[in-house]
Amino acid sequence: MPLSANQWAKALASDRLDSVYLLAGDELLVLEAADALRAQARKLGYGEREVLEAGQHFDWDDLARAGASMSLFASRRLIDLRLPTGRPGIDGAKAINAFCADPPPDVSLLITALEWSSKHDGAWSKKLDASGSMVVFNAPKPHEWIAWIGARLASRGLTATPDAVALLAERVEGNLLAAAQEVDKLLVLHGEGRIDATEMENLVADSARYDVFKLADAAFAGDGARALRVLAGLRAEGDELIALMGWLVNQLQLALRLANAQNFAAQAKVERLWQSREQMFRQALRRAPREHWLQCLARAARIDRMAKGRETGDAWLEAERLIAAIAEPRAARALA
Repeated sequence: MPLSANQWAKALASDRLDSVYLLAGDELLVLEAADALRAQARKLGYGEREVLEAGQHFDWDDLARAGASMSLFASRRLIDLRLPTGRPGIDGAKAINAFCADPPPDVSLLITALEWSSKHDGAWSKKLDASGSMVVFNAPKPHEWIAWIGARLASRGLTATPDAVALLAERVEGNLLAAAQEVDKLLVLHGEGRIDATEMENLVADSARYDVFKLADAAFAGDGARALRVLAGLRAEGDELIALMGWLVNQLQLALRLANAQNFAAQAKVERLWQSREQMFRQALRRAPREHWLQCLARAARIDRMAKGRETGDAWLEAERLIAAIAEPRAARALA
């Protein structure tokens, strides 16, 4: 049975290494886990490491030769086998099984696979799991994302209020690399300690003066003047309207789901809105009925077509009118 991420952390702290490891799954998580294993190996006296790249024309006899060769400088060695596709093939499976069946003394084999799914799992990986350690690192599921962000912050000596964690999770959801980079940036900019939602928004905002998140928030908060200033700033900085419209459409779809919900609070919980954003959308929906948000969404789709050259019109001018209508529904006549 493959180890869970928590079990892996405990296993890594052991004072001995298994004879073989398979770390597979999401690239960022696998590479970090492999780095941690190599660091632990160095602490335990594995003074020599041999890297094998199992590409298309790899000779799998090299694995047996690496295991059998004598160490010149260290009593313990780590064989670092990179398996990019996660599929060793028939020859590779035989070679890995042979290593697992009779592992050389004072040698550990680390296999990393940056592509992995249930289809990759086979007899070879099951035998490896039985004789060594196998860990599959999956990207967090939607309901796990906030907990993953919180754990990531804690691993860097940072803590954050629930609203702050939720804000960061929304900004980077679905992109582990972006999340990791933001957390590392927070450590540099803020240092260890607790971060609230206001600090988080200031710290994780785009390095540019304006960003699309501020644009959407200002519009839905009813601050039309500020929203239009942000839109003008984004245009002046060379931002592509197509990219901006993606987030606006996302937020309009969210507003429509909330408008359609029989129980606003329950739907807000499903959407994982933190308190300040829940209040922002509650007030926005009070300013206009469901039909208004449908109109805004239809206009956003038309602007997207304009920006892509599939429909004639001034896309930026229409975007200004859309932002004004989101912020102040009485400006909805601009949609006509």
